[in-house]
Amino acid sequence: MNTLFTRADLQLQLARWPLQQPNHSLQAWDAADELLLDRALPALSAITASGRVAKILILNDSFGALSCALGNSQQYLVQDSYIAQQACRHNRQQNGLTLEGITELTSLDSLPAAPDLVLLKLPANHSYLAWQLSALSQVLSANTQLLIAAKAKDIHRNVLAIFARYIGPTQASLTLRKCRYLDCQWQPGLPHTAPDYPSRWPLPETGFMLVNHANVFARDKPDIGARFFLQHLPTVTAGQQVIDLGCGNGMLSLQLLAQQADCQLLLTDESYMAVESARLSVAENFPAALSRCRFVVDDCLSQQADNSADWVLCNPPFHQQAAVTTHIASQMFYDAKRVLKPGGKIRIVANRHLPYRQQLAKCFGNCRQLAANPKFIILESTKRS
Repeated sequence: MNTLFTRADLQLQLARWPLQQPNHSLQAWDAADELLLDRALPALSAITASGRVAKILILNDSFGALSCALGNSQQYLVQDSYIAQQACRHNRQQNGLTLEGITELTSLDSLPAAPDLVLLKLPANHSYLAWQLSALSQVLSANTQLLIAAKAKDIHRNVLAIFARYIGPTQASLTLRKCRYLDCQWQPGLPHTAPDYPSRWPLPETGFMLVNHANVFARDKPDIGARFFLQHLPTVTAGQQVIDLGCGNGMLSLQLLAQQADCQLLLTDESYMAVESARLSVAENFPAALSRCRFVVDDCLSQQADNSADWVLCNPPFHQQAAVTTHIASQMFYDAKRVLKPGGKIRIVANRHLPYRQQLAKCFGNCRQLAANPKFIILESTKRS
C-alpha cells in the first residue's frame, strides 16, 4: 500500500482506516484531494500572509489527507463517517499534528458561520450533497473561497444543477488527472427549498413507518437484500441481547421488536445519520421500547464488550466508498465472534457471488445456509464454546 503522500514541499504518511487492509493497492487519498490542495495551499498561505488566522471548513475528507496537508490550522471537519473521523485522528497523530484547533462535526451538526476557506469532496449520494449545499448556502460569505473537486465521471448535468440550485451558477473545469474542479459563483439569498429530511416512508406489508436522513441507504424503499432478510429473521426470546450491526434506518430491529418487544437491542452503524435514523424509526413505531435500545456510532463492534450478545444480525457491505472490498465484512464477522456469548449466533444476508460463506466458516469454524433465492443467501454461524 502506498502511504507516502507528497504535495508541493509536503511529505505525509497517510493510512486508510481500518489499518489492516488486505487490498494493498488502495491508498488514503485520490487525485481529487490533490487538486483541492493545489488550490487550497496557496489560498491558505495568502490568508496567513495577511496576518489573519484562516477559518477552514472541510467536508467529506475520507481519511484525513486534506486536514493533514493543511497542518495545524483552525479546521472544522464535517463527517458522516465514524471511520473517517478515526482515520483523520490517526493520520494527524502519525504526522506529528495535534488536534488542537480541530473541531470535529458530524453530518447532523450546524456549520460554522463565514468560513474563509471551504474544501468540499463531492459525496456519492446526491441527496446528501443537496443537504450539505443547503447548509453551506446559509454560512458562506462574500469572502469565502469555495473549493470543490471530484472524479470527472461523477460530475454531470444533475450535479451541476444541484449546485446551481443551492449555491449559484456552476461550471466544471477541464479534466485533470481524471478529476475536475467545480467553480461556483455564490449568490446570497438564492431562493430554494431545503431538502426535506429526515423523510418518512412506510415499510410495505408491516405497518411500520421508517425515518431516513439524507445519507442513509434505501431512502424511500427497502433494498431487495433487506426485504429477503426480513423474511428470515431469527426468533428471539425475552431478555436476549441482539445486535443490529450496520443498522441503517433500523428496519430489521423494528421487525424484531414486533416479534419480541422485551429483547435488548443494540443498533450500531458507522454513519451518524444512519444511527439517528434508526433511533427515530424506533421512536416512531415502538416508543416504549426506546429504554431497551442502545444506539451507537462505531467502527463495526470495536466499543462492545466480549461475550455480551446472543445474536448479531447483519447485511454486510462489500465496498468502502468507491473501493469494492470484503474486508469490512470480515472485520464485522471477527468482531461478532468476540462479542457473541458461547452458543451465540450471527445471521447475515449476502449476495450469492460474495465469499462470505468461506469467511464465516474460517472465522467461526462453521456456517450453514438457511435460505436462498436467485440473488441472495441467508447464512448463519454459531460461536462454539
